[in-house]
Amino acid sequence: MSYFRELPDVEIPSPLSHKNSSRDYVRIKNLFRRVKLLDWLQDKATLFDKFQIPEGARPDTVAQLVYGSADYDWVVLLTAGIINVRDQWPLSNRDLYVYAENKYTTQNLNDIHHYETVEVRDQKGRLILQRGQKVDSNFKIVVSAGSTYTSIGANENQVFTPDSTGEINPVIGVSNYEYESIRNEEKRQIYILKVGYLQQFLNDMRVIMNYGKSSQYVDKKLIRTENNRIV
Repeated sequence: MSYFRELPDVEIPSPLSHKNSSRDYVRIKNLFRRVKLLDWLQDKATLFDKFQIPEGARPDTVAQLVYGSADYDWVVLLTAGIINVRDQWPLSNRDLYVYAENKYTTQNLNDIHHYETVEVRDQKGRLILQRGQKVDSNFKIVVSAGSTYTSIGANENQVFTPDSTGEINPVIGVSNYEYESIRNEEKRQIYILKVGYLQQFLNDMRVIMNYGKSSQYVDKKLIRTENNRIV
């Protein structure tokens, strides 16, 4: 990840046992120097493209596909707001199955994780109930007696007829594996910086990464911490 090449350096008193003197320093990357997008920028559709991560893709392969270089994998992650790749990047289908199998065991993969509503419309196509709301298995809604209602989506064209109490039960069970699959698919939808803004983004970031004048300043890419070993 070329992101670390963008970080400035810091010199600290050498902690090495084989140092020559107490005046020795070691030069390391300043991992505490970080940048993030301003929150209001993340809502600007002119700066970002909606992107669906392909099956099995990694940040570097997405960067290669979009920007022509795998070195910009950190740009993909930063502009998508991804901090923890392990938790926020989608798994491949194979890895997802292994993950779900380890989490629930093979015997419990098809057990019900939760129940949720299906989309319900009346005979005129008017929306009666939104899909995807987590509910109990016995959840019901009261509708007009004598009418029929259809569900859209997971149970397309399923017809609901009110019972004697004028209620219907528009609920489906979501298995453990289905739940993990849905969550994984949601991770595939990200927003990434448009190619035309990439160079400006890099230029601005490099300016932000520069150090300002201070008692620790050596140059714009290097600071040196105080050495308490020297009196």
